[in-house]
Amino acid sequence: MIKPDAVQDGNSGAILKMIEEAGFRIVALKKTQLSSERAGQFYEVHKERPFYGDLCRYMSSGPIFAAILEKDNAVADFRKLIGATNPTNAEEGTIRKKFAKSIEANAVHGSDSDENAEIEGSFFFSRFERF
Repeated sequence: MIKPDAVQDGNSGAILKMIEEAGFRIVALKKTQLSSERAGQFYEVHKERPFYGDLCRYMSSGPIFAAILEKDNAVADFRKLIGATNPTNAEEGTIRKKFAKSIEANAVHGSDSDENAEIEGSFFFSRFERF
């Protein structure tokens, strides 16, 4: 997912280009805006964490791009491509090093497991919307 800060700053195209250049195939792509309720559903796993409310407000503050990507070893390779959650700790050449503003406004979200990738992909797309 390309987060509201990166979309608002006009970085979506550059981020998608980096993703494709890293060998990922974009299977589905959708520009949408989450309501506070939908953001809460997406991040429900963090409901008891102190940052949950701020995260939901931020994620519903503007449009996002949701995507389903394919590649061998996709989850691990994408996590490497996006870099550390805290952009100050992200390696040079990663998406977050180039485009993130802060830990919260860190430009992109990536699933942390194949199982979560399935769940998160289904949150935004039906099987009929995939190429």
